[in-house]
Amino acid sequence: MSDEMNTKRRRVEVCYTPGQFELYKGDFDICVVIDVLRATSAICTGLAAGVKSIVPVETVEEARSLMSQGLVGAAERNGEIVEGFPMGNSPRAYWNPELVGKSVVLSTTNGTRAIALASKSSQVVIGSLNNLDALCEWLSNQPGHVLLLASGWKDKFNLEDTICAGAIAEYLIDKQQFYCDEDATIAAKFLYRSARENIFSFLKASSHRRRLRKLNLNEDIKYCLTPNTVESVPVLQNGALVDVMKTAEKKMDV
Repeated sequence: MSDEMNTKRRRVEVCYTPGQFELYKGDFDICVVIDVLRATSAICTGLAAGVKSIVPVETVEEARSLMSQGLVGAAERNGEIVEGFPMGNSPRAYWNPELVGKSVVLSTTNGTRAIALASKSSQVVIGSLNNLDALCEWLSNQPGHVLLLASGWKDKFNLEDTICAGAIAEYLIDKQQFYCDEDATIAAKFLYRSARENIFSFLKASSHRRRLRKLNLNEDIKYCLTPNTVESVPVLQNGALVDVMKTAEKKMDV
């Protein structure tokens, strides 16, 4: 592809872990944070289910402070709900009518840390397999270059986040609106192509799926690995994640 053609297209790349974010920051306008099992799946589901906003924080202490101020508290460490919190990061827990219209503060092992890092970007959006098509369509209509940041597991590579990033990259590049330069992005695309016919089976032996299975969280796993269960597109605005699809609907109704 010629340099002239590249200047007319936007760039999309995959960053495998938060530890590599410093290598990419500053070159991208939009950062998509991905934590398939389970933080970003929970965020996408919560906003689709009627939660007003979700405030992501890095530490349990920050979450406790905001919970004491009236937000619904949700905190997870190593796959389990933190003591003293009513919720963790199970996406299925957000299908709860009592949460409609409320704001939630969320702290997780990997995902909210990645969101904090990404907040240095001009715009932060949340991605999962659950909102794959809605997110891809939204990204294709945004100006600027896109970085797909996999949350990984404690700064280590994981399969499910990389496969999700590969799916998004594949979509954007196939639309001929984007290009990529990095081998990391090409590898993520090929991983997605290998897995797309049966993601659940492909990830059967993945490390984090095994961790969650030991905690009897198989239903969460099935839900998180099912594409396109919701149409929310969470974007970080003034420290809180809100669904821009609902915002757009409200503007159309006015």
